[in-house]
Amino acid sequence: MKKFFATLTAASLICGTAFAMKPVTIVNQGSFMAGGTIISEDGKTLHGDHAYVFYQIPKKAKKLPLVFLHGAGQSGKTWETTQDGRDGFQNIFLERGFATYIVDQPRRGRAGLSTVEGNYKPAFADQMWFNIGRIGEYPNTYDGVQAPTDADSMAQMFRFGTPNVAAFDAEIISDATAEIFNKTGSAIFVTHSQGGGIGWLTAIKNDNVKAIISLEPGSGFLFPENELPDEMPSSSPFGALKPEKISLEKFERLTKIPILLIYGDNIPNGNTPVENWGQDNWRVRLNMARLWVEAINRHGGNAELIHLPEIGIYGNTHSLMADKNNVEIANVMENWLKSKGLTK
Repeated sequence: MKKFFATLTAASLICGTAFAMKPVTIVNQGSFMAGGTIISEDGKTLHGDHAYVFYQIPKKAKKLPLVFLHGAGQSGKTWETTQDGRDGFQNIFLERGFATYIVDQPRRGRAGLSTVEGNYKPAFADQMWFNIGRIGEYPNTYDGVQAPTDADSMAQMFRFGTPNVAAFDAEIISDATAEIFNKTGSAIFVTHSQGGGIGWLTAIKNDNVKAIISLEPGSGFLFPENELPDEMPSSSPFGALKPEKISLEKFERLTKIPILLIYGDNIPNGNTPVENWGQDNWRVRLNMARLWVEAINRHGGNAELIHLPEIGIYGNTHSLMADKNNVEIANVMENWLKSKGLTK
C-alpha cells in the first residue's frame, strides 16, 4: 500500500462530551483479510472463515506492533473509542508509538463470511452482560466501579455486541490469526476474554508471536495432557470450568515467550462457589489462570499474573480497556513490556 501522512487531532464526541486525543502522525493504514478457507460445489466457490484486520502505523513506530483480538460477543470495536467517548487502546497505544492491528475474528463483525450455516436468535442478554462484566448485580453497580455507568454510556455498551454468524471454532480462528502474524512479522498479541485461548493457540502455530498480554482470559486454558487440573464447579449458568489438554510438545512452545495475564476487581477468592454468579464465573477463571501460569513456569516458561487489587488498582470490570482508568491499565501493560525489553 502506498504510504501517506496524516496527523490525527480530532476529538471523540459522545453525548456532547469531548475527549481530545494527542496528535499522532500516521504514515500507513489500511485493512486486509487473513487466513480462511475456500469451499467448492458444482464448479462454484465460497471464500470464508477469514479474519478482518484494520491497521495503523505511526511515524517512528516501535519495532514490535500490537495485534488486538476481542472476546466473546465483541468485535474490533472493543479496542476503539470507549462507550463514554475516551480513547480506547487503539489510540492510546498509537499515541505511545506502537503500530496497531485491530482484528475481527472469523464469523464475526467485518469477517462475517462463514463456510457453514449459523442460526442467530435475538436474546434478552443486556442484564447478563452487565452481571458477567462485573459492573454490578443488575441494576445496581458495585461501589467504586470503574465502568462509565451513566445512561448514555450504558446504552453504548449494550450496543457493542456483535453475534457470531456461525459456531465459534477455536482452530479456525487461530488458523486465521496465525496468518495475521505472517503479515505483521514479529509482534505482540493482546487478547481479551474468550480471545485468551485463541492467543495460546496462535502462539503455538506461529513463532512471530513474541509476547502475549491477555486481559481476563476466560477459557481455552491449555495444559499438558498428563497434567490436567480438576474442573472447577461454579454457580455461573455457564457451569464448571474445564481445562483443555494439549501435547507436551505444543504446550512447551508457550514457554518460549513472555506472557502476562491481568484480572480486575470484584472477583471472590477461594474454591467454594458463591451465590453471585457474575462474580463466581470469574472466581473459577482466575483460579484456573493461576494454575495455568504455574504450569507454564514449572516447564521453564515466563508467565506472570497481575490481579489488579493486589497492586492497589481497584474497581476494574471485565472490560479493562474501556474502564475509566484504562490509561492506568495501559501503563501496567507498557511497563511490563518495557521490563521484557519489548518497547524499542
